[in-house]
Amino acid sequence: MAANKAEQALAEQWRDILALHARTQCELDRELHGHGLCASDFEVLDLLAEGSAADGGCAYRVQEISDRVHLSQSALSRLVGRLEKDGLVERAMCPEDRRGVRVMLTEKGRALHGEVRPVQRAVLARMLDESG
Repeated sequence: MAANKAEQALAEQWRDILALHARTQCELDRELHGHGLCASDFEVLDLLAEGSAADGGCAYRVQEISDRVHLSQSALSRLVGRLEKDGLVERAMCPEDRRGVRVMLTEKGRALHGEVRPVQRAVLARMLDESG
């Protein structure tokens, strides 16, 4: 009986995490929409703006981005294509591996990220604070 209750509590905790994620994702999409972005778009811009790639450079291989933003490679390719069309990122062939593609922020992408970052962080702070 105790094991059953513990298992039920664990499943309930998992459902609470999923619900918080869904609510936060919806709120992020709503807030970022006015800037022409969705939550996944922002995650890619944020990664490109703040991190450094495995080789220490400022451009990431698509696979590196995919590993960090939890999108399939095909979904990420479509997303990067949209960001590139909007002038927010550039793609280039990897000099060390002609089959690979690197993605980097443009100045326009860096400026938009700087404008939208406080909005995204405020949503995270509000949503995660409400959950606690």
